[in-house]
Parts: sequence; C-alpha cells; structure tokens
Amino acid sequence: MTDVLDIPEFPLFRRGKVRDTWDLGDQLLMVATDRISAFDVILPEPIPGKGRVLTSLSAFWFRRTAEIAPNHLLSTDVVDLPPVLQRYADALRGRFMLVKKAQRIDIECVVRGYLSGSAWVEYRDRGTVCEQALPAGLVESAKLPEPIFTPATKADSGHDENISIATMQTLVGREKTERLVDLSLRLYDFGARHAEQHGMIVADTKFEFGEVDGQVIVIDEMLTPDSSRFWDMSSYSPGGPQESFDKQPVRDWLTAQGWNRKPPAPHLPPEIIEQTGWRYREAYRRLTGKDLNSA
Repeated sequence: MTDVLDIPEFPLFRRGKVRDTWDLGDQLLMVATDRISAFDVILPEPIPGKGRVLTSLSAFWFRRTAEIAPNHLLSTDVVDLPPVLQRYADALRGRFMLVKKAQRIDIECVVRGYLSGSAWVEYRDRGTVCEQALPAGLVESAKLPEPIFTPATKADSGHDENISIATMQTLVGREKTERLVDLSLRLYDFGARHAEQHGMIVADTKFEFGEVDGQVIVIDEMLTPDSSRFWDMSSYSPGGPQESFDKQPVRDWLTAQGWNRKPPAPHLPPEIIEQTGWRYREAYRRLTGKDLNSA
C-alpha cells in the first residue's frame, strides 16, 4: 500500500497529506502512506517506503522517550490489529500505529537548535525568531546559543503560522504552555544528543501534543524527516543552506520547473523519487543503526 487504503469496516477519522486515520472505537489506527506533498500540494507519485520510515522512526523515538513524556503509541504489531483488520495485515505491516485517542492541542511545538527556514528569514529581517531576540551577527544555519521554543498555530490545510509564546499562552493558558515548552525542549535535547552520537544534526523539529484524561501526551509522529531537519554533521558548514535528509530533492526540482505551487503538481522523474527515498531510508539507518528492511 503506497497511496490510499480503503478500510470500510471502520469510519475514516482523518485523511491528511500523508497519514490516514481510522476510528476503531477505543483507539485509532494511524497509517503512514507513501504520499508526499510539497508546498502544501500532494504530488502525483508516492515515494516508495516513505511511510514505513515515518512509522518505524516514530516508534523508535516513542519507545525511547516515554520516560520523558508519555505518548499515544500502543502497538505497531499486526497481531494486535482487531480480527476484522487481519486481512489487511500485509498492506499495513510496517506502516501503522495503533494509538490512544487524544484531544489534540492545536499548537505546533517547534524547537530550533539552528537558524534555518522561516526562522532564518525572520532573523535576517528583524533579528528575532517568533518575537524572541537573538544575538546579532548570526549566519544562516548557525547553531543557536541554546535551543529555542518557537510555537506555531496548527493548520489542517495550508501553512502553519508562527506565533509568540505570549500568544500561545492566550490560546492554551500559561500552565499548559509551560508544560509544552518544557516537554518539547527535553525531547529535542534527547533527540539531538542521540543524533550527534550518530553523526547527525537535528537542526529543528516539531512536536504535537494531545490530552488524555487531563494528561498531556505526545501524538502524531516524532523526529522524522517529515517533522525535522536532519543534517550530516561531517558536511555541516554554517553560512548558507545545508543538505538535509528529507524531501529537499523534490522541492528543489519543483522550484527549478517554475511550478506555480498550485494543483496539479508536475510528475516527478524517477531519479528524484529515488534520491528522495534514499534520504528517508538513510536518515532511518543512521539514527537507528538498522537498515529499514531488517527493522
């Protein structure tokens, strides 16, 4: 299964750009497809194996960070699928998570350890990131003096919008904001230290949180190429953009085509599909020490 799976036995809870989620009653079935989007448009071709990378890497981190922050993961084992879903076992294997139902907190909890992306644009123009002042003289991709929390509004479609921590407090309250900031920074620190031990840099990442019976838990995905910028430590050179282990080849190719960023998107050539798939698989291999096929 690489694109869309039909499971009529249960109601579809949500279909996102990449993930499809079904409501199983007391839990959710979250399936990571091989769909890929760029500039908020789903592209015609999938990236083979991408969904397995997202699922396996998220599960890897969820299991290692549960003592820092509880999360929604229940199982990734096909034996735990309800009997009525066993006939989909081959299609689902390696790309699904059974997860707890949670009330989503509509804030993207972004942590940045390096100055890149929209943070670099804001800093270059105003010397701030999400209204937080940073030291003068930093260059693109520079390592920040310490990681910073830069929240954004959570959008189901279109771009998320960066907001200040003060604005976040007005949306979810001061106490919940403090809790989310603390958990996000601790999770980033764990992931960044692990990645450094494997020759990788986590430039920035985003977490999503929900609540179950009043407890804040991590939901969605964690520290994947879709939610994070991973850089190769050996080739890191501040002062410009860095090569990243994500869909960078797709974005670069689409930009070179002069596409207007509106549907329909151009068809991706085979070499771009292969380059992108390699980057996802290589991120998984470096961070976990395992080849995806042996995971």
